[in-house]
Amino acid sequence: MEQVIQLVIFFGLTALVGLITYLKCRKIVRDSSDSKDYFLAGGGLSWIVVAGSLMMTNISAEQIVGMNGAQTLLVAWWEIAAAIGLIILAKWLIPIYYKYNCTTTTELLERKYNDKGIRAMVSVLFMLGYAFILLPVVLYTGSLFMKSMFGLSISVTALAIIFAIVGAIYAIFGGLRAIAISDSLNGIGLLLMGVVVSYLALNAVNWDLSGVPIERLTLVGNDQSDIPWHTLLTGMVFIQVFYWGTNMVITQRALAAKSVKEAQKGLYAAVVMKLIIPIIVVLPGLVAYKLYGDVGDVAYGRLVGDILPTWMSGAFAAVMAGAVLSSFNSCLNSAAALYTCDIHQNYINPNTNVKKIGTRVALVFTLISVALVPVFAESKSIISLLQQLNGLYSMPVLAAFICALAFKNVSAKAIKVGLVFGVLVYAVFTFVWSPFHFIHMMAITLAATILVTLFLSRFVFAAQQDITPLTANT
Repeated sequence: MEQVIQLVIFFGLTALVGLITYLKCRKIVRDSSDSKDYFLAGGGLSWIVVAGSLMMTNISAEQIVGMNGAQTLLVAWWEIAAAIGLIILAKWLIPIYYKYNCTTTTELLERKYNDKGIRAMVSVLFMLGYAFILLPVVLYTGSLFMKSMFGLSISVTALAIIFAIVGAIYAIFGGLRAIAISDSLNGIGLLLMGVVVSYLALNAVNWDLSGVPIERLTLVGNDQSDIPWHTLLTGMVFIQVFYWGTNMVITQRALAAKSVKEAQKGLYAAVVMKLIIPIIVVLPGLVAYKLYGDVGDVAYGRLVGDILPTWMSGAFAAVMAGAVLSSFNSCLNSAAALYTCDIHQNYINPNTNVKKIGTRVALVFTLISVALVPVFAESKSIISLLQQLNGLYSMPVLAAFICALAFKNVSAKAIKVGLVFGVLVYAVFTFVWSPFHFIHMMAITLAATILVTLFLSRFVFAAQQDITPLTANT
């Protein structure tokens, strides 16, 4: 009977969010050939919706399940350091994106280098990262949470298929506007319920974390930890700049605001929210360690299932499902935008029906991500694996943006070679030879890619040009 109540509340709230989203979107006239209307909600998002959608896209199951699954205070650094990336996006990058009237973040590269090939290469790297890393991880962690919380007999892969179908429907039929509205509704619920879970979790152990090893309660990581303290001075900063400042899945929300000022207000609100998020994504994992021991990624679902009353667990499952769908459909929409705007319209048909092409792209990415869910089920720490694999494309892409924004007269050919070089270098560091922690290797990859790009530009592809740093007037 209790499980029936949980499921009724779960499906009822999920359906309510869908209904409200539909009612808010149904009367809006949309142009199926206008990429900005479909992928950027017509540039009409308020700062509140920008902030809410940003948080829900970022704080999904892979964050909540993965970070609590680490069962250590140390992972709070991913949230604390995120404030740096958000501030850089708000203060410096968003005005530039709006100045060049960008639909995608990669469009900025085409404008700066006057070369659509660079835009296409970076888009391909983003799409490969979304298809083979981010999307399957979102599906896996969301499905794992539901399975562990409700004690379901259905397989993780079967649950992932259900999430994928619902998420694809949002992305395909609603566009960014529908995604952003549902994000905001689910975001309010997730923050409130997340704080309640943390409170009840601490209350369950009488606010006493004694018995948890001291190395799990420190923000200063040793060399054997997931985040050694010295990595905070190298790759951690660049990971945040890439994720918040250039990653289409995240930046797309800010690009869809009514104005630069509206986008900046939403981003600064997100900074405040990020500093609160560790209460939700770290504390329950520590409590779970005290209660169950080192149980890994099942920690959060098991804890929530044990401490929440029946009616509340159904409500929490609904907002968690919303978080999963938010990240999944947001990523699908971004992938569709990158392919449609950066590749299809540039190389195949500039007057294409963007909704039709976007639908096909979303379906392909959905199928790929579902097929890869069983692969990620074998990982030991999903949050660490996710961050490590992201380096395959994040640092080469960030190097291209830095060269575009910090230097002038950089050769487009050098940028293209640099992108390939960066991917290969990090692949060697990841799969062949790893002399340092992967966060250090990210910083090394970034620096090496920038240096190789500038060297090639100056001495191989455009020796007559003078590569100099940009000033405020250039």
